[in-house]
Amino acid sequence: MSSNAFLTGVCGAMALALALQAAGPGDSVVVVYNSRMPESKDVAEHYAAVREVPTNQVLGFDLTEGETMSRGEYREKLEQPLLKFLEDNKLFVYGPVPPGTTNEIAPITAKVRYAVLCYGVPLRIAEDFMLSDPKAEKVRGELRHNGAAVDSELCTLPIKNSIWPLAGPRGNHLFGKVRESWLDPTNGLLLVTRLDGPSAAIAGSLVDKALAAEANGLWGRAYFDLRGLATGDLKRGDDWLREAAEVTRNVGIEEVVDDKPETFPAAFPMSQIALYAGWYDGNVSGPFTQPKVEFMPGAFAYHLHSFSAHTLRSTTQNWCGPLLADGATATMGCIDEPYLDGTPNMGLFFAYWLGERFTFGEAAYACQRLISWQTTVIGDPLYRPFSRSPKELHDALAARHSKLLAWSDLQIVNKSSVLGATPAEMIDYLLGPSVPQESAVLSEKLADLEHRKGMEESSIKALRNALNFDPSPQQTVRLTLALADRLTAAHREAEALALCDSFLTSHPDYPDAVGLYTQMETLANKLHQTRKAQHYAQAIAKITGAK
Repeated sequence: MSSNAFLTGVCGAMALALALQAAGPGDSVVVVYNSRMPESKDVAEHYAAVREVPTNQVLGFDLTEGETMSRGEYREKLEQPLLKFLEDNKLFVYGPVPPGTTNEIAPITAKVRYAVLCYGVPLRIAEDFMLSDPKAEKVRGELRHNGAAVDSELCTLPIKNSIWPLAGPRGNHLFGKVRESWLDPTNGLLLVTRLDGPSAAIAGSLVDKALAAEANGLWGRAYFDLRGLATGDLKRGDDWLREAAEVTRNVGIEEVVDDKPETFPAAFPMSQIALYAGWYDGNVSGPFTQPKVEFMPGAFAYHLHSFSAHTLRSTTQNWCGPLLADGATATMGCIDEPYLDGTPNMGLFFAYWLGERFTFGEAAYACQRLISWQTTVIGDPLYRPFSRSPKELHDALAARHSKLLAWSDLQIVNKSSVLGATPAEMIDYLLGPSVPQESAVLSEKLADLEHRKGMEESSIKALRNALNFDPSPQQTVRLTLALADRLTAAHREAEALALCDSFLTSHPDYPDAVGLYTQMETLANKLHQTRKAQHYAQAIAKITGAK
């Protein structure tokens, strides 16, 4: 795009931002469904109703019912009809085009910024080996593919007279250096996401969970699963996740960063998940394979893998489908090999979404270096759970006497600690009269702070309290293991052993029963309880099949 066109686009985006102040956010959305599938229309109409999208901006197109469409079908049945609709209805307005021009052209005004593709709209454009593409020879060999994610191809819809070959990706000139108002068709970018997943019911629920988080806040914990890479080109993937974790820490969300080469094991107590980002397993693994995954309403979950979104219809294959089936509200993934530079930069995504309070759609495209490529974005593009200030949200929760207030107090503690508050000061805050005293979330934090101060008896008491304050199932696991360790360190082995024994009795399907039985066998031997030690050894042998 020329510099003049870019400046024109910026001015258009500013005008759009002013116009949107008088209109609801739903007016900026066009919703697309597959007219062959009634459930696709149901998802579209539900989204349009709750986001107040004008009914004349909900469009059905006659598309294949599979996840893959041909390049010809994409062009003739989706791309061209959608662009024609937008032009005919003055949602995209182009200026006069000089005869014979070959320059790329973007709309001079645009009333629509977002497109939502609903369950049933194909996921990918198939590779076309017969496609004539003279410009393809300019593309690096490993990138010379004309297959793409439908979302990533459609986001370039506003551009006419494209100078880019169909083969390979297109650079995103708005990557990493934008204001939210610049992410707009007048700058050549339509923000395309999809409401999709293994079923229409899951797809339709994504906007409901997004609205719940917008109303009450996105609360919970954040988990980052790095690979511990210190050198090499792939280290950038770890760097992005570290940057995302730093953003999360700075806004006061409780976070866990794991930098071991392997991914989180199945037994890892991943409780109350608000945010997850990790890599690099081919299929969903670890805690996400458990019968119940503790995603909070509004949770974002992302696993970096070349084929994380190869299909969205499965609850067990790849990552995106299973994460959505487990309860995630938003995710991103790749339908085919993108190479690392072609995947979303999670550090930037978290900075824009959490730090700058962009919408999900804005943040998802601001963090992509390449478009017209392999990334699909799944979730409500208008989703903006961090739009209100922490104080405004805290006061609203306090006025409603919401149990979620405990999470807001936890955020205050964490953010104050980042800004230099001492553990002693934060202990005093948590014990203050304005803070809920019967909260598993806050009692666990109190125990952690007291442990850091060397107040071991107080820490043990706080952990016991937390276990009595209705913790979530996975929080119960974490609290039990932490309490057992601290009791052992305090030479209270008998109490630790009784705690673990009771836990395994009530949790017979605990994934790391062998590890816990091994720990219990050691404790029993130390206490000279030979029969118990033998019992635990037999339990280990039964599980492992050892003789």
